[in-house]
Amino acid sequence: MRFPARAGRRADMDQSATYIYGVVPQDIEVDAEATGVGDPPAPITSIRHGKIAALVSDVSPGRPLGTPKDLYAHEQLLNATAAEVPVLPIRFGAVLASREAVVEEFLAPYHDEFAAALTELEGRSQFVIKGRFVEETVLGEILAENPEAAQLREEISTLPEDAARDHRIRLGEIINQSIEAKRDADTAAMWDQVEPVTVMQTVRPPSHELDAVHMAVLVENTRQDDLDRAVEDLARKWADQVTLSLFGPMAPYDFIVSQEQDGE
Repeated sequence: MRFPARAGRRADMDQSATYIYGVVPQDIEVDAEATGVGDPPAPITSIRHGKIAALVSDVSPGRPLGTPKDLYAHEQLLNATAAEVPVLPIRFGAVLASREAVVEEFLAPYHDEFAAALTELEGRSQFVIKGRFVEETVLGEILAENPEAAQLREEISTLPEDAARDHRIRLGEIINQSIEAKRDADTAAMWDQVEPVTVMQTVRPPSHELDAVHMAVLVENTRQDDLDRAVEDLARKWADQVTLSLFGPMAPYDFIVSQEQDGE
């Protein structure tokens, strides 16, 4: 799903500003208690145009954005929205000068693209699968599978710290290479496991040196239980080797590609 690259750019402002969170179908009803960025958090409203609407809040042009609290509020609002309706998430920090500018510069020029993308997302949700190697187990496997690593570890235990420096560097290289290979294998196994019950999958970069799996999937809402079972089945198989977690539903960042990112 392509997303106009200009949508997330910040506009220059003098006196007032409108912060944009995402795009939703025009018939959405905004929770009266929903709040977003700001201190105190600003109420969320919608700006409608044709078949679509933008989720927005007022912000002070002079107030810097980007605090952990702001980032959390942005993410939580979009994830809560994604659990109820299709949403096209905007990257953090998109601000236009006024509510009128949101229509004129954002919703109107891209109305058809936004509407088509929302149609594609109808009835679908993003989930993220994360797996973390059990450190003691994976290191034990590497030592058992690699005689050089086992020998280096034994020699390190008998050498003075300075004399063992090269041994430690080499052992670290072996461990890193082995973990990368195991990560590739486990990611491929997870891909095959969830592919039959998902619409799309994408592999994310590892967020930790012990990551075994880090991927996002787009799934039909009617098949969320199937996804749960697929992940649980592999979690049982990997019980002593990898700790698996399934997060979602959440805003489908991983399946929205800007025209700029797509090379157009």
